[in-house]
Amino acid sequence: MNTAPAHAYPQMTEQATRILEQNTRSGDSGRYTVPTDKLYPFQWNWDSCLTALGFAGFDEPRAWEEIRTLFAHQWENGMVPHIVFHQNSDSYFPGPNVWQTGRSPVATSGISQPPVAASCVRLIYEQSQDRKQARAEIRALLPKLFAYHRWYLTERDPDGTGLAETWHPWETGRDNSAEWEEALFRVSTDNLEPYHRRDTDLVDAAQRPPKKEYDHYLALVQLFRENNYDHQTLRPVLPFRIADVGINAILLRANRDLLWLMQVVEQHENEETVQNWVTLQTEAFEKLWCAEKQAYCSYDLIAEKQIDMVTSGSFLPLFAHAVPKDKLPLLLETMDSLTSHADFLVPSLSPEEPDFDRLRYWRGPVWAIVNFMIAKGLESYGEEDRATRIGTDTATLLKSHGFYEYFDPIDGTGLGGDSFTWTAAMWLYWAQHYA
Repeated sequence: MNTAPAHAYPQMTEQATRILEQNTRSGDSGRYTVPTDKLYPFQWNWDSCLTALGFAGFDEPRAWEEIRTLFAHQWENGMVPHIVFHQNSDSYFPGPNVWQTGRSPVATSGISQPPVAASCVRLIYEQSQDRKQARAEIRALLPKLFAYHRWYLTERDPDGTGLAETWHPWETGRDNSAEWEEALFRVSTDNLEPYHRRDTDLVDAAQRPPKKEYDHYLALVQLFRENNYDHQTLRPVLPFRIADVGINAILLRANRDLLWLMQVVEQHENEETVQNWVTLQTEAFEKLWCAEKQAYCSYDLIAEKQIDMVTSGSFLPLFAHAVPKDKLPLLLETMDSLTSHADFLVPSLSPEEPDFDRLRYWRGPVWAIVNFMIAKGLESYGEEDRATRIGTDTATLLKSHGFYEYFDPIDGTGLGGDSFTWTAAMWLYWAQHYA
C-alpha cells in the first residue's frame, strides 16, 4: 500500500471526520450513523460496519459502539436486518409501516445486507490501540457473528450447496444492478399497493432506479410481509432467488476472518463448523465462474442459469481470496479491459455491457466502498500496482468532487447523496493513503 502521510490533506480529513460526527445519532441501544441526512435517515447494516473503519482511526470506542448498536437488533434466527428504524422519519420510503416485521421496541426491515461485519471487526482490531478492550468486544460479538453467518448458510442455503441465496435485490447492496432485472420482473405487481417514494424528491431521478423496478422491489416486500418473513413458507413461492457473487464473496471472506477472530480470543467452540463452511464455499465458487466473460458472475437459481454480466461484484472474489491460480490472470485481464472505457475504476457495471448507465446508481457509477474491498483483495494476491490504481482513482474522486454516495466513472462527477458517511469513512481509513 502507498504510505503517503495521513496529514497530507488535513482539510479533507477534517471534513470527513465532521461528516461522521454530524451523521451520528443516538438510539436506545447506543450511537449509530445514518448514511446521509434525509435521503437515508436510519441505520443501515453494511454502511455502519464500513463506517466503523473510519471511526477506528480517531475514536476507537465509537467504532465498536457503531457495530454493537447494529447487532443489538439482530433477529433470534441470527439475521441482522438491513435497516434499523431507530427514529421516525417521513423523508424515507419504505419505512417500518411498510415492512411490518413486528420488531419491538425498535422496528427493523425484514431482509439483510452483505455480511461485512466480521471482516470490519478484524480490521478494527488489527489497528486497535486498546487491545484489551478490543478483545473484550470481539468476545461479545463472536456468538452474534457466528449466528449471522449460520443464518446465511442454513436458512439461505438449506440444501447445503455452499452458495447463500439472495431473496431481494436490496439485500445485495447493489440494488438496481442490471444482473437482477430478468429475475426481478418475474415478481408479480398485480396487487401492488399505491405508494409514494421519497428518494427522487431528494436526488435527480436519472441517478436512481426507475419506477418500473421500484414497483417490483415493493411487490417483493409485500410478499415477504404476507408470509410473515418465514423462510420455510417464503422460499417455495419466491420468484427471485439469486446466488449473488458479491454476497457470497463477502460471506466467504467474513468466515475466514471469523476463524481468525476465534484464534485471537481463543474461543474455538464453533471453529470446526466455520472451517467446514469455508471449505464448502470455496469449492462452490467454481459455479460462479463465467468462462465467456472471464469473470465471476451471479447465478439465477430459479432459471438455473448464469447471469453473464461483468459488474464490480465480479471482482469481489479477490476480497475473499477465492480466485484460483488458473483463473487469476483471466480475471485481471477483464479488470484491465475496463480502463479502455472508464477513466475511473471500478465501474459498477462494465461499460461494455448494454445496460451501462454512467449516472444511475449501480448501473455504472463507482463506489468507494467496493473499490476498497477490491483493492484489499488485489493486495492479498500481491497485485500492488492494480490496487494502487484503484486507490488512487478513489482518492482523486474524493479530492476533486467531495464525499458523494457514488461517482460518474467517465468524468468523476459526484452523484447521489452528499456528505455520505461511508465515503468519508473510506477516506479516513484507506483512500487518503493514495492521495
